[in-house]
Amino acid sequence: MNAFPEFMRNPVNRIARSNQATPGVEGYVFDGADQSQMAFWTCAQTATSAEHVHEFDEYMLVVQGCYTLLIDGKRIPVKSGEEYLIPRGVPHSGEAVAGTRTIHVFGGHRADREANV
Repeated sequence: MNAFPEFMRNPVNRIARSNQATPGVEGYVFDGADQSQMAFWTCAQTATSAEHVHEFDEYMLVVQGCYTLLIDGKRIPVKSGEEYLIPRGVPHSGEAVAGTRTIHVFGGHRADREANV
């Protein structure tokens, strides 16, 4: 597979572009009853995300490609099939290779959906 299944890419769940830390990324979000969220992101182009921090833990799994985390000046490549836990309060950014697909689970509200869908 080179894309998430169509039902996971329903337009009503599309993440607002203003909530994307990485240019050229398409994302979809699902909400948990406890205010947690799960996001599915696909990076169409090689891109770098802006440094940011969350008030909750973030778990990521790389489904395809490679996402290099940048934490405390260290480069941490997370490749297809690998996972990483970013604790709350840790500033981080990253670099995604074109075609990279990731799943992120956030311990809180991370992303809003597009309006007018």
